Amino acid sequence: MTSSSTPGLARFNTLAGSEATAALHEVCASAAWGSTILSRRPYPTVEALLSASDAAMAELSAADLGEAMAGHPPIGRPKPGDPTSSREQRGMAGASGELREEMLELNLAYQERFGHVFLICATGATGEQMRDAVKTRIQNSPEQERETVRTELGKINRIRLTRLVEEDKD
Repeated sequence: MTSSSTPGLARFNTLAGSEATAALHEVCASAAWGSTILSRRPYPTVEALLSASDAAMAELSAADLGEAMAGHPPIGRPKPGDPTSSREQRGMAGASGELREEMLELNLAYQERFGHVFLICATGATGEQMRDAVKTRIQNSPEQERETVRTELGKINRIRLTRLVEEDKD
């Protein structure tokens, strides 16, 4: 359904500015990204919205990326009471205690190296896949990792935006 308009997209296009800002903040914690998306409304199709998201993500500064990352909990520790992070990190839900402990150690090592949480589009990924990704990515240079994070955030934003405009709020 991403190539056409949806009732949810029409609703998003007509939300009051403050409501749209709040909805976009739930998608991505970067104020710059949210402002860009908001300023380009109305969107004729879901694909146009997703393309705008990709373009806005590409324009984010390092500080804007940091702000966006700050809205994401560490892998294996979704925010209590947050159904979005729990759903996205479902692959860790059934992980063994050993895998959870390994992810905690890897998360801490990653955060020490790069100064922020390990961020990955976890939707559909297993705990083992996430573990393997952090093991690989911890070897990246800071510049490589910043661009990898930008790509992963873009994927997360696309999933969250699609859910936002395809959910039936009636």
